[in-house]
Amino acid sequence: MPATSSENLIRTLLAERRQKLDSALDALEAETNSAVGVMKAVRDTIASGGTIYTCGNGGSAAEALHFAEELVGRFRSDRAPIRSACFNADPTAITCIANDYGFESIFSRQCEAMLTEHDALVVFSTSGRSPNILKALEVATDRGATTIGFLGGDGGDAKRRCRAAVVIPGDDSAAIQEVHQFLMHACCEMLEPDAETR
Repeated sequence: MPATSSENLIRTLLAERRQKLDSALDALEAETNSAVGVMKAVRDTIASGGTIYTCGNGGSAAEALHFAEELVGRFRSDRAPIRSACFNADPTAITCIANDYGFESIFSRQCEAMLTEHDALVVFSTSGRSPNILKALEVATDRGATTIGFLGGDGGDAKRRCRAAVVIPGDDSAAIQEVHQFLMHACCEMLEPDAETR
């Protein structure tokens, strides 16, 4: 039976995605030291009793929510919940701040309210150039919090504002976000009770 146009499309898209994802994973492998730095910054914040706060825009907002959920809930096995919150999670806060202070302040205003020097702000951005992300990193730095970036492209201005960051080069947002998700899950694996024996 001949393949349908839909089947051909799926095969073509899978081949393209595999190529782009392989390239992005190769980029992460080349950034192993940076990835370890990100994982260590997350672990050290938790070990010192700090809270992990996350934020991002669009698809990166979904990743920020996902990371916070994995920490508060669980990943693979039962463990104590980890204090984490996502600045994307409250639409009333976001719309209030955007209305009164501008969209570029939707995360930074929450940073002012919540962050201490014991905490970490984890930002997800495929460009590293979003004004609301940059402003949040500035406030987090001013408050003495650890700044961590899951970034793409060349890292933009966000790279230099992060204490620890991984940059996945390129302009394919989907591939960048897929590799960010892999690294996010690697952070969660590190926090599993049996991590030291694996």
